[in-house]
Amino acid sequence: MGRTSDTENKILTAAHSLFEQRGYAALGVAEICKAAGIPRGSFYYFFESKESLALAVIDQHWATERRDWERILNEDAGPLRRLRHLFEATETRQKTGQDSRGAVLGCMFGNLSLEMSNQAEPLRERLQEIFETEVDMVEAVINEARDRGEVTMNDARDAARSMVAQLEGQVLFAKLYNDPSRLSRLWPSCLALLGTPVPQATVAA
Repeated sequence: MGRTSDTENKILTAAHSLFEQRGYAALGVAEICKAAGIPRGSFYYFFESKESLALAVIDQHWATERRDWERILNEDAGPLRRLRHLFEATETRQKTGQDSRGAVLGCMFGNLSLEMSNQAEPLRERLQEIFETEVDMVEAVINEARDRGEVTMNDARDAARSMVAQLEGQVLFAKLYNDPSRLSRLWPSCLALLGTPVPQATVAA
């Protein structure tokens, strides 16, 4: 992908912020252009529609988030510790958002999934792909933990899907209650889900 122009970056940045705060359906192109400080005609030079802009925002956001997930899940640490670090990083990210914007914004992918479940098929399909990739990444770490004898469940894929779903659910609660500490309750339930025989003190650090 080539480098984006300043105008395109302004549109993407404005849309990213507005999608996080307001969602997709409530926004119009005119409002996005106003927030970006660009004339409406410039918008259509870069994007065919609001939907194509949303796909670009989703891809840009996922590129950043995927790098974070890969960095954490490839750390030089045991698999259970890496999974816990992923949850802790998510809680920290929500706390940072609350500190900077006054409210927990939740997960853009989760928020859009709830909003777009019955409309905008290209957006729904792209969000499905992202969540399946997250499940792939978690599953790989769970398989590593199982190979080391640290977990006892049989179906790593099902466990990974449940963990991603729990993560999204706790982020949703964090947003609903404006309380990122809700995410701190996730790790014990994930240990139970994995059937780990390892004492919690061993994997808590």
